[in-house]
Amino acid sequence: MHGQRRRGSGPERSGATMRLFFAVWPPEETAEALHRWARRVREATGGRAVDACAIHLTLAFLGAFPESHLGKVLASARRAGAAPHALPLDAARQVARRGLVWAGPAQTPPLLEALATSLQAELRSEGFELDRREFLAHVTLLRQAGTRVELPQLPPLDWPVTEFTLVQSRLGSGPANYEILARFPLVAGERVSGDPAPPKSRASAGQ
Repeated sequence: MHGQRRRGSGPERSGATMRLFFAVWPPEETAEALHRWARRVREATGGRAVDACAIHLTLAFLGAFPESHLGKVLASARRAGAAPHALPLDAARQVARRGLVWAGPAQTPPLLEALATSLQAELRSEGFELDRREFLAHVTLLRQAGTRVELPQLPPLDWPVTEFTLVQSRLGSGPANYEILARFPLVAGERVSGDPAPPKSRASAGQ
């Protein structure tokens, strides 16, 4: 996410595990604008707005697997890539049965689709089994939302996608904490080479 592998699993499971995913992160001002929008929606729906510093778009979720496979994960990411591009967020949706409110592009940019497809293909080539559902570009902004409402229009936003990251999710009694482990810059016409990220927590996933 071995014998029979589970979603997001690696070739085998043993020893200490890590819970990892790949994501792109918005600029700080874009994240703050999305957070303000989510808090406005929360007044009507209830629930928990995702913290601005935890807002992200997931490209591939691996789940928990042994730390010994981290090298294969990094190698997969270095072979993946796409050109830098803009990510429009011009659609919002409330998924009532799951208590979620999210934003995303009305139409997924081809380069974002190419990045997710390339990354997932490289991970599978290393033996990682991922969710086979079609990639859905979305950014979760509200969790545990109750009342179904007509969502307000999203503000105009600027989200240039110039890199993607490998993130460790640390679970505890509250919302997950996210730590970026490596960054992979996007360069037109080239594959990427990941650089270790300085230790940094992106904070919790909700408030």
